[in-house]
Amino acid sequence: MSHHQHWPFARVLAHRGGGTLAPENTVAAIEVGREHGYRAIEFDAMLAADEIPVLIHDPTLERTTNGRGAVADHSSAALARLDAGAWKAPRFAGTPLPTLTDAIAHCRRHAIWINIEIKPAPGHESRTGARVARVAADAYADLVKPGGDRADRIEPRAPLLSSFSREALAAARAAVADLPRGLLVGPVPVDWEEQVESLGCVALHCSHKHLTRALARTVKDAGYWLFCYTVNEPQRARELLDWGVDAFCTDRIDLIPASFS
Repeated sequence: MSHHQHWPFARVLAHRGGGTLAPENTVAAIEVGREHGYRAIEFDAMLAADEIPVLIHDPTLERTTNGRGAVADHSSAALARLDAGAWKAPRFAGTPLPTLTDAIAHCRRHAIWINIEIKPAPGHESRTGARVARVAADAYADLVKPGGDRADRIEPRAPLLSSFSREALAAARAAVADLPRGLLVGPVPVDWEEQVESLGCVALHCSHKHLTRALARTVKDAGYWLFCYTVNEPQRARELLDWGVDAFCTDRIDLIPASFS
């Protein structure tokens, strides 16, 4: 719970690394975001067959790589040999699908803050939550400290873990209690506060399409941080910030600068 603490992270994040300008969930995307001034990003992490987390959104490979089948059926080494960039544009051909460890290392070298979305394939919720949390904790071992999942003790350079899967978040908390967590939802459920509290989350992450000024005020008045996805119009971004939304991610890093807030 945040309990009226100041949001300690960047307020505008590049969605999946580089938004619509690059092949999502790749180091190339992170670099495009960096070229546009972004030093804060969101990306997705899913388990390969050998339980090594890799960056990808879909549970299957066809949309964003030249591979076929389920991500969970391929080893991380096999996934690394795929082309995860040609689908976006010829200049990205040969872009590899990175492991979470490699992506974090790149981000740390360039002082880029990360919101890691735990994206479990169906049936792999608990294992994915636990593994992603452990890999992240290992990569940020110098920044993880006791009680670091509490709003008043957060290290602003450490990552924020989020997920739509309550099971994955619970497993992440059990594996590494000291990394902060956010609960992802579409429409805000009636029992949102109960869910956030039960998972020890500091933030609620919701679709901006289902948010109203009154609902935003309810979340903020209850003392929680509020994050929105995926906000692609500057006018809407300004409205959300005026409502008290703490941060948001965007695909349109060409329209909404990192300094927008």
